[in-house]
Amino acid sequence: MQNFTASAANPGNAFWPTLHAVGLTPERLAPARYPELLTLGIGLTDLNKTEYGSDHELSPQAMDAAALHAKLRRFRPAAVAFTSKHAAALALGAKSPAYGRQAEPIEEAAAFVLASPSGRAQLQQIELMLFRATWILLAATLLARGAREYASRRRETIRLRYPEGKSAVVPLGWTVLEASRAAGIPHASVCG
Repeated sequence: MQNFTASAANPGNAFWPTLHAVGLTPERLAPARYPELLTLGIGLTDLNKTEYGSDHELSPQAMDAAALHAKLRRFRPAAVAFTSKHAAALALGAKSPAYGRQAEPIEEAAAFVLASPSGRAQLQQIELMLFRATWILLAATLLARGAREYASRRRETIRLRYPEGKSAVVPLGWTVLEASRAAGIPHASVCG
């Protein structure tokens, strides 16, 4: 599997740095050195040999899943990884594969769907993480508030009745001054 387009050669693309960062190459290789990957047991290919760009920019008829399957049968790799969910879906025959190792192999090779290393995709992933983080923060805040209210309702409480007919329900253990202040009822206090 020696054909590989220059799409991963863009400066914002993390493909080459990631190969080294995860230990697949002994040093960071420049894109022009891609043939050296074969000596490391790594082959590269594209599902689309005639176009490059984002998934939505590629035409479905240019995707050649049959050629990929033929290469996998010929070279028999231990694993195959897709850096495009669209390409993975076409090659695996799956509607929307999840990221990570797939339950079913492809031509007897373990199949992985990886997050795209492209600069554009990385920005989208960061935006998605921030989006999710804000929702998680909201959920955590609401859950904490609910838990606090639940815990305060479960505590033993007492009712204080004041001469003017007012009353306050407070947790057991509060002083009269704390209860009065929490209920907004004036109460004389003397220090000293």
